[in-house]
Amino acid sequence: MEKISKQKAIIGLTVLVDVIGLGVVIPVLPYYVRSFGAEPFTITLLFTVFSFCSFFSAPLLGSLSDKVGRRPMLILSILSTSIGWFVFAGTHSIIGLFIGRAVDGLAAGNFPIAQSYLLDISKTDKEKSSNLGMIGAIFGIGFIVGPMLGGLLSSFSHTTPFWFVGFLAMANAILAYFILPETNSNLDRNKKVVLNPFTPLIRSLGNKTLILPFLAWFAFGLGAVNTHSIFALYIQDVFGFGSVVAGIFMTCTGLVLAFNQGFLLKRFWLKNFKEKTLEMWGLLVFGIGFLLMSTASLSVFIIGIAITTFAQSILRIVMTNQITAKADQNAKGETLGVLSSVMSLAMIVGPIAAGFLFEISENIPFLVSTAILIVAFMIVANDRRLGARALGARRKEEELITESLEERMIG
Repeated sequence: MEKISKQKAIIGLTVLVDVIGLGVVIPVLPYYVRSFGAEPFTITLLFTVFSFCSFFSAPLLGSLSDKVGRRPMLILSILSTSIGWFVFAGTHSIIGLFIGRAVDGLAAGNFPIAQSYLLDISKTDKEKSSNLGMIGAIFGIGFIVGPMLGGLLSSFSHTTPFWFVGFLAMANAILAYFILPETNSNLDRNKKVVLNPFTPLIRSLGNKTLILPFLAWFAFGLGAVNTHSIFALYIQDVFGFGSVVAGIFMTCTGLVLAFNQGFLLKRFWLKNFKEKTLEMWGLLVFGIGFLLMSTASLSVFIIGIAITTFAQSILRIVMTNQITAKADQNAKGETLGVLSSVMSLAMIVGPIAAGFLFEISENIPFLVSTAILIVAFMIVANDRRLGARALGARRKEEELITESLEERMIG
């Protein structure tokens, strides 16, 4: 039991370092990059290149973790994260900045591998959800600590936060090397690993039961990212708030996320509702939250933020668990890699679409997100209906087989 706790602690630290890095980037990166004479478009491209690279790397690393093990791939990806931050902090050119973000993006597979590791050491479905909820809570903590840490360390220099996160990742890799054992008992040494990021997705879709869940996951990600990317612009243009208030909103969101996933998920949501119910109705509530955020009323907007934060923090966990439950036993790492890649694709498409829609009208991105999440709700509802029909057909077939055997025994 003590070994399991140590393993969870290292996995939690891995995720925390990643999220702190993301939290540090948001407030500090624009100032750092502008010191190179970069234009705003270049700054947004630095965010995009990370998602683009993680889109290509996540399925590959997830697939490799099924083939050679979670431990070696996790340590390798953590080291790559460290190197990416060192390159980003130590460069003297804009090209170096892009290389640093690209290396970090290519290492982004450590998150799905960390998820796979936790699923490996989980014994029950509730324990799986609880462990994934722990990651969600760490996400919330990271989004609280990251921006504050970035602002504090940047008072020394704009590069200090990035050096700090790089050394933190290096220490994490060393701890993982000495503490983490291999947990994947279903290693497939003969599994073919390909470089094409679409191959694992196509292969995963060979499991017909994953098609609709993947579509719902993409819609969930697209709806969320579509609004996150223009959040600061919206509160500035509509309510006249500056970056300080945006940071306060971000910190409060992180607190709610950490509380919901770290405390309420296990003690209330999973205790009183089935995962499938939380998934389906959570998507609808998520969409309603964005609808409220599209109004020009500050009080209604804040209510919308609270609703979307609660819904999103639950959905990320239950949707992940529902999808991995449908995956083949020896392909769970690859499936989580595909999930991460699909989310990265949403993070590439979402900001581009949001920027275009925002120029038409400030509230349109929120309305579009509402529509997208209604579609996601319909996809999940249809998937649930098809699953119930398949289960009914299977039970009927079993009954017919039983009746046939009984007739033979009587005869």
